[in-house]
Amino acid sequence: MARIILSRRAALAAGAASLFTPALARAGTQDIPMADQPAIVAPQMRANISSFREIDWRDHFDRLDRVTLIADTVSKALHYWAVDGADYRLYPTSVPKSPELTKTGYTEIVRKKIGPSWTPTASMIAADPSLHAMPPGPDNPLGTHAMYLSWPAYIIHGTHDTRKIGRKSSSGCIGLFNEQIEELYGLCPIGTQVKLI
Repeated sequence: MARIILSRRAALAAGAASLFTPALARAGTQDIPMADQPAIVAPQMRANISSFREIDWRDHFDRLDRVTLIADTVSKALHYWAVDGADYRLYPTSVPKSPELTKTGYTEIVRKKIGPSWTPTASMIAADPSLHAMPPGPDNPLGTHAMYLSWPAYIIHGTHDTRKIGRKSSSGCIGLFNEQIEELYGLCPIGTQVKLI
């Protein structure tokens, strides 16, 4: 059996030639108008650029007879299901800056407010002494609507700062675009079951 010995120079030449192969193949079509040439199409890939994870509320709750929310802090999304899953919606959210800033587990909506006022917690003031209570309005970090959870100081709310959505940017709450929290506010009664994961 004959042995083929490639020199370093031959290997480099072969590698360089392989880089030009697509261009050489295309060169044979120079006389054909672009509109008549076959398209070069990348193979189809299944990718979710938003990184939202598919979640099924039946994996998390025993009772399916109530409106249900799951706030996924990993994929920065809030999942909504109407009673018995008759309607499903997905909203991008802001999530806590770090895991220790929020609770995970089961809770529920205990109060709702249009035009909420905001009062920073003691830990927020310790981190930033310039913070102070704010009435409803364009500077209020809770946006236009707020749904308060059974855990003190944890809220699902809107935001006027749309740069926060899709990022780790909150001090523990789940934030949505104002238009989307307004929609969700109308869909979620007091007693809506909620899980943060």
